[in-house]
Amino acid sequence: MRTMLTSWRRPVRQAVASDMPLRFDSSAAATLSTADELTCMRPAFVRSLSSQFEVELLAARLSPVLLDDHSVAIFSLAEHVGGDQADELERRVLASGYRLSNPARYILAAPLLLAVARSQITPQSLASNPPLRFEQSRTALAEAFQDLLEWGLRHDASDIHLNVRLNEPESEVKYTVSGRYLAPDRFRRMPTTTLVDMLSVAWMDIRGGNGAVFDPYIEQQGSLVKQVDGQSIMLRWASLAADDGPSVCLRLLRRDTGACLPGLKQLGYLADQIAVIDRVMLSEGGVVVMAGTVGSGKSTSLASLISRLPAHRKIITLEEPVEYLIPASIQNSVARNLNAVAHQSYASKLRALKRSAMTDVLLGEIRDVETGQAFMDLAGSGVNVYTTVHAPSAAHIPLRLASDFIGISADFLATPGILKLMVFQALLPVLCQQCALPASALQNQDRSFASQPQSGRQWGVWLDLVRELYACSGESWRIRNPDGCDACRKDRLPELNGYAGRTVVAEINEPPGGLHQQRPAMACAMHKAGEGLIDLRDIEIRFHAFETQQARRALQNDDTMSTTRLRMVT
Repeated sequence: MRTMLTSWRRPVRQAVASDMPLRFDSSAAATLSTADELTCMRPAFVRSLSSQFEVELLAARLSPVLLDDHSVAIFSLAEHVGGDQADELERRVLASGYRLSNPARYILAAPLLLAVARSQITPQSLASNPPLRFEQSRTALAEAFQDLLEWGLRHDASDIHLNVRLNEPESEVKYTVSGRYLAPDRFRRMPTTTLVDMLSVAWMDIRGGNGAVFDPYIEQQGSLVKQVDGQSIMLRWASLAADDGPSVCLRLLRRDTGACLPGLKQLGYLADQIAVIDRVMLSEGGVVVMAGTVGSGKSTSLASLISRLPAHRKIITLEEPVEYLIPASIQNSVARNLNAVAHQSYASKLRALKRSAMTDVLLGEIRDVETGQAFMDLAGSGVNVYTTVHAPSAAHIPLRLASDFIGISADFLATPGILKLMVFQALLPVLCQQCALPASALQNQDRSFASQPQSGRQWGVWLDLVRELYACSGESWRIRNPDGCDACRKDRLPELNGYAGRTVVAEINEPPGGLHQQRPAMACAMHKAGEGLIDLRDIEIRFHAFETQQARRALQNDDTMSTTRLRMVT
């Protein structure tokens, strides 16, 4: 069936019947605006033929329907009524022995079309209460989507993942909570057709999206705003057209204007790190780059950093889309087509921005050649630029910016005054301070740590290695209590028992040549482990094993000894 559907993207070259035009004139289509008009149409609507023609997955776009004179009509959205897929569907209808109705095609609103294609509207339901069934159908899907959203917010999820399996009866709903990719029991066994319908209805509220309808076969992005418990929540939509079906990731962002951004200290930055940031931010000109992996909190930290700027600075942002409401700033959302290399709206915003007499610019994420050129244009003009990039460490930021994917000149980056601060950060789970256990509990044979089933003796050797690496007693180290307590126990999410939020671990590099290069992010994490905030095992998961750290140090010592011997010889 997948091959049949995707083949419809090819233009129709030849009609199979002499009375079928090569290209349908969209002006010839009739319009059905309401369920009442559907009730009154003649010949009368009987049922959807979407299942018979195996086009259920096109329900949000078009559907063949049987009329009571045994003819077939094509119900479609306005933007698809004259398209290639509708032409191909007509060809298949004729090839199956049906005749086309007159008119052959009808334009319906998206919710009404979806209800017809899913057989949620029937002649019987229309006769009993025409508008009610249609409204109930759309409302039920919207309420189901709202339920998914509310569960995520009430469990502090950063993302909702809706993984559609087009060739399977059931699909997958997961959440990112405290950096973990989890599947709650409440949303297991989600019917695929229900999930596709839910996404189709949700897409109707998308702002700045590419495509009028949710399309399982293309990458789409945009944003929508929902209300939950009196809060305004923005969902940043990004869908990936995977082999098994679309994978939709919804980033959850609180957008209340009254909500205060967390401070750098609250996010987890250490006092000496904040002091360096504040000192660098005093001067005008140059770029501050915040790096990290996906979901590492870069945008949050950057918004918090910018909110520290004094009131006499004019701040303008250019984002895809605006994620956090930054006080006293002029924020701009820009939607860029995923399939286009250059975007006129983006270029127009840039031209207008440079004439806006601003002192500071937040340039969203640098991820391609177009944003890389904007980076060079603004940084070279002398304004303060703040941006983010995906990179594995502060030292790798210039390499990432100069890569072929982004294309910023290495010579430009090396120009004094361009890069003034490079920050890398990661997020690690924080231990519940009410029930965390001493690290020595790992050696207790009576306790089960099933996720890492080493013996107590092996744990003892491991702890001795960490003590030796960091020259400390480790008496203050603590680990997660897998049973949790009343303060941290999560309903049906045992993986999160023993945790209470997340904290930033960061490293800072101040060019040129690392003028101020603080401890690496892993050393920052060890500092917090020494305060009893982070489980040593979580540090290994995020960075690397302590055995790897030992091997690296041994290699560095060997290199140092070799260099010393060479100098003695020469």
